[in-house]
Amino acid sequence: MRIGVAGVGRIGTMHAANLSALSQVSEVVLYDPVAGRAEQAATLPKSRAVPALDELLDGSDGVLVATPTDTHPSLVRACLATHTPVLCEKPIAADVAAMSALVDEIEATDVPVLVGFQRRFDPAMVDLHRRIADGELGAIYHVRATGFDAQPPDFSYLPSSGGIFRDLLIHDLDAVPWLVGEPVVEVYASGSVLVDDAFAAADDVDNAVVLLKFAGGAHAVLTGGRHDPLGYDHRVEVLGARDSVAVGLDERTPLNGAADAYSGFPDRFRPAYRNEMRVFTDVVAGRAENPSPARDSLVSLRLAEACEQSRRTGRPVRTHQWSTA
Repeated sequence: MRIGVAGVGRIGTMHAANLSALSQVSEVVLYDPVAGRAEQAATLPKSRAVPALDELLDGSDGVLVATPTDTHPSLVRACLATHTPVLCEKPIAADVAAMSALVDEIEATDVPVLVGFQRRFDPAMVDLHRRIADGELGAIYHVRATGFDAQPPDFSYLPSSGGIFRDLLIHDLDAVPWLVGEPVVEVYASGSVLVDDAFAAADDVDNAVVLLKFAGGAHAVLTGGRHDPLGYDHRVEVLGARDSVAVGLDERTPLNGAADAYSGFPDRFRPAYRNEMRVFTDVVAGRAENPSPARDSLVSLRLAEACEQSRRTGRPVRTHQWSTA
């Protein structure tokens, strides 16, 4: 199986390395619009660089898109035109209108398009999703999700980040409804600037809390922030009528002075990223269903926009029962 990788910055190079380690992948074809970057990354096993997107698409059984966000729609459409399965890093488009149009185009074809929300591929999260779907936890009462960066992002990134809900908490806004399997009917969000005034200057916040209410009555509380002095902390707890389960709580969770806490998302989600590439190749081969379809990412973006609206107005926002079930 030949897999193309469009964009070989930090994320793209990591994906390419994970692809090259899979026995079912015979070749990883690399393309990047920045001159020389693909050639530098082509030192990876089983990889070669090509100078143009057309050459990447020619003969690739699947394509991974890890280029800047504003290029995602055109690259996804190029894959659709050649009937090539694609895994695109989130978001597949920058705003709701553009994403909605692209999702409609995707669903008008039979081409698999996976969105790179890595938590849907994390083995522990996948198992939790299965257990909830199988009824092992019983009726879901409550979900708590924690998401804190170890260090704030570069302040020059903030004006283009989309804000804390689109950038940081978007992962929880995707994963938690996916786990619960019910539509979200109401959102309330609040935020503060506690880490650095640079966030206020970017019209953003650096700490936030989100309350989601689901159609069946369960609630989820999402907490997130841009600085944890001990390390990178991302975990989920689900309380049900039969059992209570925590994912991401281990000896490296940055609590109580942990000496070897997770340093960042590549470290915390290393098993997820490896499994993501394995699942993608299984989808390309027709051995697996798409676990992260494009319409679900449209739901999470709408929820992020509802969070921003709620933060600014101080009022809850009804969400028309957007569902990722």
